[in-house]
Amino acid sequence: MSHYPRIVLASRNQKKAGEIAELLKPHGIEVQSVADFPQAKEVVEDGQSFAENAAKKAYETAQAISEWTIGEDSGLMIDALDGAPGIYSARYSGENATDEKNNAKMLEELKDVPLPERTAAYICNVALSNPQGEICLQVEARCRGRMTDEARGENGFGYDPYFEIIELHKTFGELAPIVKQHLSHRARAFERFIPQLVDLFHELDD
Repeated sequence: MSHYPRIVLASRNQKKAGEIAELLKPHGIEVQSVADFPQAKEVVEDGQSFAENAAKKAYETAQAISEWTIGEDSGLMIDALDGAPGIYSARYSGENATDEKNNAKMLEELKDVPLPERTAAYICNVALSNPQGEICLQVEARCRGRMTDEARGENGFGYDPYFEIIELHKTFGELAPIVKQHLSHRARAFERFIPQLVDLFHELDD
């Protein structure tokens, strides 16, 4: 039985919550989705960067539920589109955005861009708030690739079927989840985040 506090993820995205729970499971840290806490309101993501949005999700949710909280903000930055969709990745196609609509807009924007120039990076920023709403840890990581002109693979979510790791000739949609857990922007951010988290929780125990 873990002696670590549980952590709430300030996201209602069940696929994202599942990915993060899997990353923390080997360390004996239980992750629960904020969807289980009706008193937690939807956080308005009005920051100007992934870092600002991740921190805001973490501390506002922590203040509402008095639990250790992870705020995570991630998105896609396409070089040929001057870094778009960026922090607007989840709502790129407007208010009622879906993965399908976002991908359709992305493909339209890139229709005249040749494959070698469709380079991009997935960015992930992770922030940890204590139950009092104070940010204790924050890290950021990225994964480089390029955007294909057609969807490949059934795995992942968001822009994953179009985001190709050039060296592997495979999109995130084609990668097995176990491989993505080592390569993705989220995996890389949590590689940095987890040792610091474990050290912090050790200090709390002492």
